[in-house]
Amino acid sequence: MEVTQNAASKAKASRPAEVVREYGPFPGANNVSGVTFDGKDVWCAVGDRIQSFDPDSGAPGRALPVPADAGTAFDGRHIFQLAGGRIAKIDPQSGAVLATIPAPAPGAAGLAWAEGALWVAIYRERKIHRIDPESGAILRTIESARFVTGVTFVDGDLWHGTWEGEASDLRRVDPESGDVLETLAMPEGTIVSGLESNGRDLFFCGGGTSGKVRAVRRPKRG
Repeated sequence: MEVTQNAASKAKASRPAEVVREYGPFPGANNVSGVTFDGKDVWCAVGDRIQSFDPDSGAPGRALPVPADAGTAFDGRHIFQLAGGRIAKIDPQSGAVLATIPAPAPGAAGLAWAEGALWVAIYRERKIHRIDPESGAILRTIESARFVTGVTFVDGDLWHGTWEGEASDLRRVDPESGDVLETLAMPEGTIVSGLESNGRDLFFCGGGTSGKVRAVRRPKRG
């Protein structure tokens, strides 16, 4: 297992996050953890289900009645959902659980799909593990300087959320070295419990006990 440490690295650029829209809270959903995007709808983990909504209108859509208390990911065909220390592979059409694997460590929070693997954020350990989606074996580990929540990939960039004390930010890190390259500081009192990109110009951020999902502008590179 390869371990990359970045605890001492400094962000090269830090700026305020630009929150452009809020969604929710949705009926019966008092807490949002994981967030993912299937190319059309956003899905968010709200405890007893994974709830979808239209990112253009904000209208709630279908819900999958499965345990959903942490990270959520989409691989192009299936939804992966963290709950109770396990990762479930779910058919988004039927809601059927097709397979499960153990989370790589207690306290798993964020979840993303990239490079043919799952990336799992371990909150209090301040780590992100790249794992085999079939066996759950750890393939690589990146260490962070802060408690880690949501994680996402976009255009080859690895971004993750942090939540420590009452402060949160979004961090772009090198997926090989773990170096922090950029930081977006969330507004005071606004936390990030889950993270996903729309693949273009926005991040969707789970808002914890606010029951909301917030859209944050993805800064342009260069």
